Amino acid sequence: MKDRTFFWFILPTLSAMILFIALPIVSVFVQSLHIQHEQVLVVSESCGPFGCEETSAVDQEATRALREAQPLGKFNGLRTYINRSHLAFAEIAEEWRAADSLGTFLARVYNLPFYKALAFTLTYTAVVTPFVLALGLAVAVGVNSLPKLLKGPTIFVSLLPMIVTPLVGSLILFWMVDGDGVIGATLQRVFDDPSLSLKASPTLTWIMLMVYGIWHSLPFSFIVFYAGLQTVPKDTMEAAMIDGATTWQRLRFVTIPHLAPLATFVTLMQLMDNFRVFEPIISFQAQAHATSLSVVIFNDLRESGNPLYGSAGATSMMTIIGVAILLTPVLIRTWKAGRASAAKAH
Repeated sequence: MKDRTFFWFILPTLSAMILFIALPIVSVFVQSLHIQHEQVLVVSESCGPFGCEETSAVDQEATRALREAQPLGKFNGLRTYINRSHLAFAEIAEEWRAADSLGTFLARVYNLPFYKALAFTLTYTAVVTPFVLALGLAVAVGVNSLPKLLKGPTIFVSLLPMIVTPLVGSLILFWMVDGDGVIGATLQRVFDDPSLSLKASPTLTWIMLMVYGIWHSLPFSFIVFYAGLQTVPKDTMEAAMIDGATTWQRLRFVTIPHLAPLATFVTLMQLMDNFRVFEPIISFQAQAHATSLSVVIFNDLRESGNPLYGSAGATSMMTIIGVAILLTPVLIRTWKAGRASAAKAH
């Protein structure tokens, strides 16, 4: 394909990416460098027979005029990124000097808002992503081996978690683990403890959120791998069977290498989605035990009467950077594999 033809071919997609991805990211970065204007206060003095006292009141007109003149707010540079609500460099340095052990230091750093959200986000991503990959492949292989009569209904049932809206699905599970729900009530009877509650334990809350994340994301992984299984070369599979390869050996040396590009695709999608976990935490009302970077952004934007756009922008930029860091090893490996394949072709 000629360069000119290629340019016009990708121009619509490139334009959409610039308009809906690049420009909003630039806008968010610019907003993250500013903070909200402080309210303009007017101090007045009133005197009486017993002396004088000062009173202060907000000058609404002056405040409005200031915000209209500088709608982005007051320039703050990168200081928003390092304040206590984000990277908290000063607080970490202070805790390092005050802590008597590494464990104490890490516990205190964990209590900082940004690092508490980052810890759950990374843990959620690290647990859910490999489980979704492994279970999705296992379900796809199992469904692919079923008789044709059973494949259709099984595929439909397997896709139900994807059909259900994330908010509705997480709410249903939230009600099920409640003390009056089927799961919560069953556990109370099994352990003979009426006070047992999954919602009261931070550890069980984390586990519950991750189980939901795996359940909801599994159909995507399954359907991608199932589609890939339909393209496995039959000649190669029959040759492996003639050579005496077992089912496990055929899966390991024929099927999995053939599905490797799809596994890379699923991994990329899951890393991006899981690092932005939001709906389960809100639906489970689990903010007391688990929070994520997306929840921090949500809370900044719904700050009563005064949305913290600069703080939300800074957290958004660090979320984008975190996703990019997670994707980099997968992309580098894909690039190297592509170069190796091209070299073999030549």
